[in-house]
Amino acid sequence: MQSKFLKQNLWIHLLLITVSFGMILPFIWMVLTSFKSVTESTQMNPFQILPSKWLVGNYTEVIRTNNFIVLYLNTILMMVWRIFSSVMFSAMAAYAFARLQFPFKNVLFGLVLFQMMVPPQLFVIPQYLMIDQMGMRNTIFALVFPGLVSAFGTFLLRQFFMGLPKELEESAKLDGCNIGQTFFKVMLPLAKSGLIALAIFTALFAFKDLLWPLIINADPSKATLSSALSKIQGAYTVNYPQLMAASVLAIWPMVILYIIFQKQFIQGIASSGSKL
Repeated sequence: MQSKFLKQNLWIHLLLITVSFGMILPFIWMVLTSFKSVTESTQMNPFQILPSKWLVGNYTEVIRTNNFIVLYLNTILMMVWRIFSSVMFSAMAAYAFARLQFPFKNVLFGLVLFQMMVPPQLFVIPQYLMIDQMGMRNTIFALVFPGLVSAFGTFLLRQFFMGLPKELEESAKLDGCNIGQTFFKVMLPLAKSGLIALAIFTALFAFKDLLWPLIINADPSKATLSSALSKIQGAYTVNYPQLMAASVLAIWPMVILYIIFQKQFIQGIASSGSKL
């Protein structure tokens, strides 16, 4: 019986290792290509995996032609402000939908769910017109604007608040707390794992956002990493080693972010899934 169990575990682990390798293979290929020459990156016969000569010139050329300090700063500012506003406003809305009673509650929450089902590209033109009317194009605020409120974050945190015992609110009310005090001092700290999960999701969504930064900011000094990478590609030819080098330089902050908050990220996803 034990031998059968070990054999099943062996096959499961082999399957997981194979799938994991398939997922990280593109990243390995990206790093290897960033050190190749243009000829080596495109030749198929013979197919070359490792570069014959490790070229660091691709990185120096990309750094020379792109101001990565400005790109990092713009991307970080966009991510930080989107995280702060999305987490705070989503938590307030989620608590209201989960715990408070008010007219048209279900109808309003249905509108939140409807926003999640509609393609985000549908809102690009209205959002652009709003930013244009405010005269805020080519600004950091323009990058943050679409992420001020998150329908996904409202839905996610609502699941956390619904899973908390009602006795906590009753005890807070008996101690003289109003709704705001109950939310900030009692309920919000208990949803810490959900807030961290939403913050990581928001950071990922903001980091990979490409369409909106390309449309709203034409000024190179207000560009983000994703929009700058898209402009490295030529109209007819692509220098793949330099493009891969720029991609490596762009993704390392998110890799570090995931490594640091990996435990909280997994806990947040598991907790939210158990309350759906």
